Amino acid sequence: MVYQSKWADKSVDALFDAILLLENKEECYRFFEDICTVSEIKSLAQRLEVAKLLMENKTYSDISKITGASTATISRVKRALDYGADGYKIILKKLEQKSKKKGREQE
Repeated sequence: MVYQSKWADKSVDALFDAILLLENKEECYRFFEDICTVSEIKSLAQRLEVAKLLMENKTYSDISKITGASTATISRVKRALDYGADGYKIILKKLEQKSKKKGREQE
């Protein structure tokens, strides 16, 4: 089954196709620096960190202290984790697997 986003269109598809062509962090930095503001990137990074901490069962208070995120942002991310499209869960699982693989390679 192919996931169908409720906000998919040709321009969003083109953006995601472009992102999927990025091959390394330098290319990501260059592309996102041109396409986003610093605050947009920082907000996205913060939300991903919030999701990670929520998955680790950290409290809202701890998450706010660690990330500087508001309780509204934390609640929004929590809602996405509970009722969203599982995007956070997919990427956090992949990041965890990558981290474990990297750890094994360093042994």
